[in-house]
Order: sequence, then C-alpha cells, then structure tokens
Amino acid sequence: MASRSSDTLDVTQFMQDLRFSRYHLTILVLCSLVTFFDGQDFAALAYALPYIRDDMGISDEMTGYVSSAAFLGQMIGSLFGSYLGDIFGRRPVIIACTCGSALMTMAVGFADTAEHLIALRFVSGLAIGGLLAPVWALSIESMPKSMRATSVTIIMMGFSVGTASSGPIANWIAPVWGWQGIFWVCGVLTGIFAILLAFTLHESARWMVATNKPPARIIPILSRFNPGYEMVGYERFILSDERQTTTKNHPVAKLRELFAGALAIVTPLIWAAYFFSSFSIYLKSAYGVIFMENLGIARQNAAWLGSASALLGAFGGVALLAMTERRGPGWIALAPLLAVPIVVLIGTGAVIGGDWFVPSLLVSAILVGAGHSAVISITSVYYPSAVRATGGGWASFMAKFAAVAAPIFGAQFLSGSSGAMAGYMFTAYCLVGIVVCILLLGFFARKLTRA
Repeated sequence: MASRSSDTLDVTQFMQDLRFSRYHLTILVLCSLVTFFDGQDFAALAYALPYIRDDMGISDEMTGYVSSAAFLGQMIGSLFGSYLGDIFGRRPVIIACTCGSALMTMAVGFADTAEHLIALRFVSGLAIGGLLAPVWALSIESMPKSMRATSVTIIMMGFSVGTASSGPIANWIAPVWGWQGIFWVCGVLTGIFAILLAFTLHESARWMVATNKPPARIIPILSRFNPGYEMVGYERFILSDERQTTTKNHPVAKLRELFAGALAIVTPLIWAAYFFSSFSIYLKSAYGVIFMENLGIARQNAAWLGSASALLGAFGGVALLAMTERRGPGWIALAPLLAVPIVVLIGTGAVIGGDWFVPSLLVSAILVGAGHSAVISITSVYYPSAVRATGGGWASFMAKFAAVAAPIFGAQFLSGSSGAMAGYMFTAYCLVGIVVCILLLGFFARKLTRA
C-alpha cells in the first residue's frame, strides 16, 4: 500500500494494490445497468420496425432513413458526450444522457409519421450515444489494471442484454398496445433507473486527479475503495502511469493527444476495427429480424433468435476478453475469424433450409456480437484519464459512420431471400476487415503502456 512518508499519494499504486471489492462491484453493476437500459432503448426500433412497416406502409428506402436516424444522433452525441465527460466529469454526463434517453424513447411512441420517427429517433440517439464513452472511461478508471478491458466488456454485456430484452418486450407488448407500447415501456423503465442513478453513481477518482481537482473532492471517492485507509494529510495526488497531457479544454487540443507517439498508429487502427465491427453489428441490429424472416424464419421466432444471440454474444465477449487481458489484443480477432466461414455458408445458401440453418444463424450472430464487444473494450484503454472519454468518443464517432450507413446501405438487402443472403455476404467482408485491423493493432500496441 502507498507510503505515508510524504503528503503525496500515488493513486495509480493505491488502486493497483486494492483487491476487487464491494465498491468495484457496485461500479460494475451500475455501469452495466446504464448500458442495459441504453441498449434496450436503442434496440426497441429494430423489434418494432416490422410492426411499424405494416402500420405506416413505409417503403424500404424510408425504412433505411428511419433506422439510420438514431445512428446519426449517436454519432454526434458521442463527440459531445465524450468531450463534456472529460471537461465536467463522467457522472453528470451519464445521468443527463440517461434521463434524455428515457424521455425521448417514450416520445418515439407518439410518432404518427415516418418523418416524426426520424426526428425523434435522431434526438434520442444524441442521448444514447452521449453516455457510452463516459461510462467506458468511468469503468476503466475504477478497476485494477488487469481488469480494465474486461470491465468494459462486462458493462457492454449490459448493452447486449438490454438489446436482447427488447425482443421479449416487443413480443409481449406489441399485441396489446401496438408498436407504440414498446417505446413507452422501455422509456418508463429507463426513467425509473435514471432516478436511482442520481443517488448512487459517483465520479471517477482518476479523472479528478488528472484534472487537478481539490483533495476535498478526491479523498471521499478514494475512501470508498478502501474505507480503512487513512487519507487525512494527503495534499497532492498523482498518477504515475500516465503521461502529462494538455491542460487546454479546447476539443482540438484533446484530439491531438490521441495521436501522441505510438498512438498515431494505434488510434487509426482502433477506429478502423470499430468501423468494420459496427457495420456488421448494426446491419444485424437494424435488419436481423427481417433478414431471418425473409429466409423463412417466423417473425416471433426471429425476434427470440435475435435476443438469444445478443445475450450469448455478450457472454462470449467476456470470455474472449479474459484471454485478451493476458495475451494481448490480437486475440480479439478470434471471434470474427471463426464467424467468417459460417456467415459465408448462410450467404451462399449452403445451409438454408437444412438442419444446420438455425444453429448457423445463432452461432454466427453470437460470434459477431462477441467480437464487437471485445473491440469496444479496447477503444479507451490506451489513453490518459484526462482524454480517455475523448478517445472513446472519437472511436465511437468514426464507428457511427458505419452505423449510419448500415441501415441505408442495407435497405438494398430487404427484398426476399436473395437480398438477405447478399446481406450476410457483405457481413463476411466486414468481418475480414476486423481481423486484419486487430492483428495489426496487436503488433503496434506493444509499444504502448496502457494508461
């Protein structure tokens, strides 16, 4: 444990010496619940979309715009949320965005035209996208170094479980209250959690040290990690594992920090891997149910398959990160690599209609989800605390180009079984891109010490 021979506490060493405690668990649970309700609100449209198409009679092209609206909002929200998270702290941004997501998700249920859906989903996307980078940063900065990437995967498992929960909600609520009820239920649940979050979530101690906050604010947070450690007398706090970053709050100055030293290579590789992974996962998220329906799977069965694969993919991501923490980020490539041949079998029609069709759909979706969770886990770990949310936010911003494009580009795959098969083949190309980027990242990341 840190020495009391001076008035300076090395917070890096203090937190590294800690065992995983009840407070660590509390942070993981709260962050996982944040992403759970975030995922639930986000995925509500995918499961409501077949009913909306029937109700409003919207075209395939307009369906693409409706789906892309939230992705565009997320893209913009990820930059604002991450920047504000580095300036004002992780806690206020997370709470504000959770409240915004609750209100706007409920509002989507009152839309009566496709244009209204587009506008409301865009605004809700701002909140949904704005909280992810601060949540990643809070989790990374609160855990022992050996658990940082894994902790992100665990909390993003909350996102996957939340996404999966939208399927049963749609199956139970839509027959009674229509597609509108799906959004009302999801929004109310998120709102209740936002109230709880305001009383239970605390700020990141590492962020406060990195941004030179007064000891009176830092000490109470550090004491939660180890209530028995005597904090009185410390007047200065340092992070020995982080380089000095700019003190300027200008967004351009913070962006430059993402390309310092070896990060000049690592950062673009993170962006590219996240881009390809997002294209594959958001194509699945937007149209996975419709693809399966066009390949002969009943609508409700397709919804259950989508939910099950999202849940199992999240658990697969945690298992994958257990290897990554010990052996390096290159192991993240394992899941997309295994998924490629299975997705190709679906895309070529080799397994459609046979005994291996449903298992192939399930396994491929699980591997795509596991790989995506693992890619997300490394978007922020290599950056100093003062710009960590900015790093995650910019990675998310670049990835959202794929998220916005996926529903619009994917609208061409909505016509029958041949279109769905073409959609699976395009997913295979994205998976190859992930593998190449991650293998290169694993090589160049050796020159970095995780901050």
